[in-house]
Amino acid sequence: MGDCLWRVTNSDATITIMHLSRMTASAAALALPSALAAVPPAAAAPDDERAPRLRVSTVKSGLDIPWDIAFLPDGGMLYTQRVRQTIRYRGPGGNDRNVRFNRSGMWAAGETGLMSIVASPNFSRKRQFFTCHGSNNANRAGGHDVRVVKWRLRDNARSAAKRRTIVKGLPASSGRHGGCRIRFGKEGALYIGTGDAAIGKTPQNLRSGGGKVLRVRSANGRPWPGNPFKNAGKAMKRRIYTYGHRNVQGLAQRPNKQMWSVEHGPDRNDEVNKLRSGGNYGWDPRPGYNENVPMTDFSLPGKQVGARWKSGSSTIATSGAVWLRGKKWRAWQGSLAVAALKDTSLRVMKFRPKGKFVRMWTPPALNGSFRLRSPVLGPDRNLYVTTANGGGNDRIFKVVPR
Repeated sequence: MGDCLWRVTNSDATITIMHLSRMTASAAALALPSALAAVPPAAAAPDDERAPRLRVSTVKSGLDIPWDIAFLPDGGMLYTQRVRQTIRYRGPGGNDRNVRFNRSGMWAAGETGLMSIVASPNFSRKRQFFTCHGSNNANRAGGHDVRVVKWRLRDNARSAAKRRTIVKGLPASSGRHGGCRIRFGKEGALYIGTGDAAIGKTPQNLRSGGGKVLRVRSANGRPWPGNPFKNAGKAMKRRIYTYGHRNVQGLAQRPNKQMWSVEHGPDRNDEVNKLRSGGNYGWDPRPGYNENVPMTDFSLPGKQVGARWKSGSSTIATSGAVWLRGKKWRAWQGSLAVAALKDTSLRVMKFRPKGKFVRMWTPPALNGSFRLRSPVLGPDRNLYVTTANGGGNDRIFKVVPR
């Protein structure tokens, strides 16, 4: 790659940053101002005339892999940090503090730790939220698992009490491929996207919760009544909504109630998938853990579901995703915003109502300096994006379309 330049301006100065091929991500991060000015989108198609200009500002800096954000009815947010295993509350006025909770038994290694967080749809009444995290478990091989836990946030938002573990026993090995994204569907079900823990037999094993998207009741973790294997003998199989996944990093429900997933490919073919109840998405790296097999292997018995978008010959490490809503997003309204870690970019993908991929934008304002983890739409319909550079160099960005 050549000496690609990214020019950022604000009211005080103009800063020119070398592309990451000539500058490390951490060095670039230090060079960025706390508030970035609008950067016009690159011209590529007629729709770009209606694409928004973006103003990017820093909501919070000095973080260490903030994995996910949950917005609350008061306009505040809860967010996690994966390795530090913290939950922080940021109030609508900007006060930012740790939430005290009992973290005994939590486990972090590799890509696993305190990961996704989501507020209950009835948070205003019960003040409940959910997290997905690694845990010590002496009863499982390796002594660890991944589990989903329900909490109650105290009225002053200074502490949280554990209510119950609703799903446990999701596979964990070295910490690789821990997943784990949780999101509510419009029907009230809690969806849980999981990783295969780099264990070859897991994705196609319907007795395992790894390499799956599960759909459960948030009250107790029991299978959702309409699940495809609702009459199975094993409790975990009854929770399965889709299977044959590698490492689900994103879940996002379209306004038409279609749930979509985003996952990492091995060295190729990251995928964006439209989920279909009972669908097999074709990842089967056996024997052993053979990552040279296709991400969606159509030679497997039965029918496999192909991706709606894939990255092709090289991965960009797609992560979290959210559907953009609101007229302010102009040509991007109704598109899927997907964060990329390896590619240090945001990808805005347009799909037709039935799921056919149309085109993609890569806005320069969020391209080239930070590994992006989780884009979340706030109550103001602005986009909030967490980064994953590590080492205390991470941020939460606020992205305002104009």
